[in-house]
Amino acid sequence: MSALRTSNPTGQAVATVLLAGGKGSRLHDLTTAESKPAVHFAGRNRIVDFAMANVVRSGLDRLLVATQFAPATLHDHLPARWGGHFPDGGMILRNGHNRYLGTADAVRHNWAQIKDWGSDQVLVLAADHIYDMDYAALIAAHRASGAAVTVAVDVVPLSQASSFGVMQADATGRIRSFLEKPAHPPAIPGEPDRAMVSMGIYVFETDWLRDALFGQDIESLDFGHEVIPAAVSQGLAMAYRLPAGPSGQAYWRDVGTIDALRQSHLDFLGQQPVRLPRISTLSEWYLGRGSVAMPGALVPSSARLSQCLVAPGVRIPAGLVVGEDPDEDDRWFRRDRNTLLITQAMLDRRDTMRRATFLPAGTRPSLQPRDVA
Repeated sequence: MSALRTSNPTGQAVATVLLAGGKGSRLHDLTTAESKPAVHFAGRNRIVDFAMANVVRSGLDRLLVATQFAPATLHDHLPARWGGHFPDGGMILRNGHNRYLGTADAVRHNWAQIKDWGSDQVLVLAADHIYDMDYAALIAAHRASGAAVTVAVDVVPLSQASSFGVMQADATGRIRSFLEKPAHPPAIPGEPDRAMVSMGIYVFETDWLRDALFGQDIESLDFGHEVIPAAVSQGLAMAYRLPAGPSGQAYWRDVGTIDALRQSHLDFLGQQPVRLPRISTLSEWYLGRGSVAMPGALVPSSARLSQCLVAPGVRIPAGLVVGEDPDEDDRWFRRDRNTLLITQAMLDRRDTMRRATFLPAGTRPSLQPRDVA
């Protein structure tokens, strides 16, 4: 990993807001009591560490982290892991206490701090993606464009675009249309199988953002649904394409599902599509057979796991076979497309029910097969 930058290359301080309050409900058991940005990735890293490493490498030193769901882990982890890069109170953590009603509303609630910083631009980041990006280059492009807002974008297969904000831009990069999670996303002109999507990363002119958040339309709660479409309708929004990373290609993944989380881990096999914020080894998390273990999991060599994601702290029993008998797997474990999630609660329930078959009639517990819908 290259040395983390500590100087400010942007030429002028920028107020940075990291939105880290999401629950990540599609990660199911992994986010029952943990926020999505706090979920582990590639050993001891957490998802939030990728955005944090980008912030530090980009030399940004005015950071507000807006947390909300299950904030305790982030409030412990971020100061311990990253606090040394933000002297003089440069990193501020704010728990929304369930007051934030959307991404834009989180920024609105913290406007007093942004105002105190007196910055001409506000950089808004999502804390739950895996990617490598120089925000200084994004900010420089925004300033050169004269736009009110610049949206960082990537290109994804059209079949996946419905999960994102989808846009079309002209030859100059000015965004001409923006649709948030459309059922029928438009393709890039001339590329019928691909779409341009928002990464949830924005640079705003501070004055324009203030007016958008506190103007007559006080119902602007979300950037994707209200604020960005407003800028597009005014002709004031530009697109910034994610440059290639260390692998030679652009890499950005919204690890919003169990299957996406496991598949993103596997992207690191044999290459490093983005720089890991902390040194980890494959032996810390890769089990073979397309399976991944999260920190604290113990997996004996006699177990045979295929395309599994083993949750933190799980104790896999000797000889366990998962991933070869779909009917048996679906009785006990959660399936998400090509991935099976294994938690300790699932194993405990499996053990209880299997032992119950050997109890005398009338003493067996009344347990129903686990709902994996």
